[in-house]
Amino acid sequence: MKVLLEGLLPRLFPGWVDGQQFLCVPHEGKNDLDRSIPRKLGAWRIPGDRFVIVRDNDNADCIALKSRLTALCKDGGRPETLVRLVCQELEGWYIGDLRALATAFALPKTDSPAQRKRFANPDSWQKPSIEVKRLVPTFQKISGARLMASHLDSQGNRSRSYQVFLEGVSRIAIGMGYQKPS
Repeated sequence: MKVLLEGLLPRLFPGWVDGQQFLCVPHEGKNDLDRSIPRKLGAWRIPGDRFVIVRDNDNADCIALKSRLTALCKDGGRPETLVRLVCQELEGWYIGDLRALATAFALPKTDSPAQRKRFANPDSWQKPSIEVKRLVPTFQKISGARLMASHLDSQGNRSRSYQVFLEGVSRIAIGMGYQKPS
């Protein structure tokens, strides 16, 4: 997730620089993230900073999971934190944009009408990582995230969780005075 966002956000928000306009904080899995949310949010001392928690859903109850993560943010003194769930795994965002997947891996047949029909609702796939591996046998998570960051678009991705994530980040950016360069 960190690798993808570090490459994707500056592309979608021109002028953003990692470590200046945004900072991705990695965690060693979901349990580490859950334990660290209240502690890290509570310890953050830079006024005006905004936070986004983004995490794979991994077939959990979306409403209960988001509610629990929101409560952890509140416990950390940051109730305004944006919580977004990736349905079901990050690779769901990839099968949501088959054009980007085909371009990133130089596999034009990946973006076919049959595949677009098959993956019409990418967020409904329980294990999109398996589907990405079927489409791109050489796929590896880290290098794949780096490649996909260069090709995912803000428009046309069929993953609703991707669109909701981008809408939320855009709202925060605009609220903090971001203006897209003309």
